[in-house]
Order: sequence, then structure tokens, then C-alpha cells
Amino acid sequence: MAKYIYGIINTNGNQNFCLDSEEINFIAYQDMAAVVSDSELSDFSSLSNEKLARGLLKHQQVIEKVMNDNTIIPMRLGTYASNEEEVRSILSKSQATAQKVFELINNKIEIDLVATWSDFSSIIKDVVEDKEIKEFKACLLSKTNGVTVDDQAKIGYMIRNALIKKRDEASLQIQAKLKGSCADFKVHETMDDKMVCNIAFLVDKNRQGEIEHKIDELNISFNEKLNFRCVGPLPAYSFYTLEIKKLRIEEIERALERLALKDICGRDAIKEAYLQSALLFHPDRNPNKPEAIKEFEEINKAFKILNECCEAYEQEANSYSSNNNEIMLVKLRN
Repeated sequence: MAKYIYGIINTNGNQNFCLDSEEINFIAYQDMAAVVSDSELSDFSSLSNEKLARGLLKHQQVIEKVMNDNTIIPMRLGTYASNEEEVRSILSKSQATAQKVFELINNKIEIDLVATWSDFSSIIKDVVEDKEIKEFKACLLSKTNGVTVDDQAKIGYMIRNALIKKRDEASLQIQAKLKGSCADFKVHETMDDKMVCNIAFLVDKNRQGEIEHKIDELNISFNEKLNFRCVGPLPAYSFYTLEIKKLRIEEIERALERLALKDICGRDAIKEAYLQSALLFHPDRNPNKPEAIKEFEEINKAFKILNECCEAYEQEANSYSSNNNEIMLVKLRN
């Protein structure tokens, strides 16, 4: 039975608890602990949407229950350790990074804000009334030879650009209103044209009410043209989530061969070897060589693997390891 890891907390004195009849345990290492449960190994990337949604819900429920009494750094969804020994190895390797993050998120919460147009059809009507678009439409209507497919494509392009501009202006107005009340914020991609913004705010707990009051003021200032949906308090998912990367020896050997290196010889030497190979195989320098694109991608992949390997070795030198034959890196997700 493997250990599923939900996150890491900055104390080692918590009591186990049950959630939906499943026991949640705390595995301690020095002044930290991992929040875990016994679980069969599962590849989350191959799960059905229904099973993935259930896994995500449970992951969030555990983390959000633990955060009521602790500062927690979430672990990436679908993170497993083979046994308790490996969990302690992960805690050891993450110790330096985790301590820095704990300082940054102490007494802070994440609040996610999504804004959508309340009446998207009226927004489109407003955009169509734009002077440049109206003039272009009038020009098309006056054409004696009719409207071409290219004409239709161009006006569609103009309308879409105008919608994006209107969305971005509203999003920037929202950011300007709220950024002074938060420690940090992160703008996520919008899911569709109706969504104006999707922003995560890292907020001091005692300023949550201030953020919520400003959102109410935004609702008034936009004259209810926007629907605001606010979710929180949450752990700092969007800002600090840990992930584990396990580097196979075969991958490292292939990466060394790809960059013509004999062994892991330091970041500077790896970068120099990468630049030489990248210059030699860059697609722009090999326009008549179709395979150059693939070769260039492999060079970039090799460079990334060897840099991660160096980082893992640095962690290994200052940490406890449960398996000397495995190269494991614990890092913040990009």
C-alpha cells in the first residue's frame, strides 16, 4: 500500500483524523509533517473525468480541513510515495524550500475571483457599435460585388479583438482595485469569451473582509454588467504547490549522450554543452533538415533533465535519502 500525499504542514504534533471513513495520517520529520493516507497507486493522468473529479474533491477537502489549524503547502494532485520511509525522504528534501514558503504564506489565504459578463449578447451589441467596425460594415454594404469570405473573416476578427480589448480593460480595472489589499496575485487564463478574468489573490487573513468589500464596490461600479464569483478561503494553491520529480537513470544517461557529456559536471558545463548543441541543431540553421526540429526539442529536454538532476543532487547533499539508487527532486510547481 502506497502513501498518497496531500501536503506538508509546519508542525509535527497533529492528531490523525477520518474523512468519509478514511483515516488521514501525519508523518513527521523534524519540525514538519506530511499529510497522507494509505492508497493504491493510481496514474491520475489516465483516470476518467469522473474519477479525476472525485480524486480532486477529496484532495481539496483534506487540505482545506487541515488548513483550519495549520499552515499547509499543498502537494500536486496525484502525488504518491511508495512507503513511510520515502515520505520522510521527501520531507527532508523539501525542508529548505518549505521553510521559505511557510514564511511567505503564514497567516495568509488564497481567494479566487472569477468575473463573467452578465449579459454577453448586450456586450457584443456594444462592440458592434464601435466606430471602426461600423465604418467597415458600411463599406462592405456599399460594395457592388458583394461581401467576400475574406471580408466576413476580417469583420469577425475585428469584433473578436474589440471583445478582447473590452475584457482586458475590465480585468485591469479589477486588478487595480484589489491588488492593494493583497500580498500577491496571479492572473489565470480565461476559459471562454464570456469570462472576463480568473484571478487568484494571496491575502492576509485579517484582510479578507476588505477584499470582499472591494468586490462589492466593483459590482456597483460596473453597474452589474459583471457577475462576480468569489471562492475562499483556500490554501495557496495558485502560488505555492510542491511536486515530486523522479529522474530515471536511463533518462539521465540519454540526456548526457544528447549533449555529448560524460557525467553530471555542474550547471555551467551543462549550459555550455547545451548552447553548443542548440547552435548546431537549431532549425533556423537547418532549413533543409526536417528532423532538426525534433533534434532541437530533444536537446532542450536533455538540458532540462540535467539541470533538474543537478538540483536533485544539491538536495541529496543536504538531506536524508530513503533510496540511494533513486534520484528524486522536490520542487515548487511552475
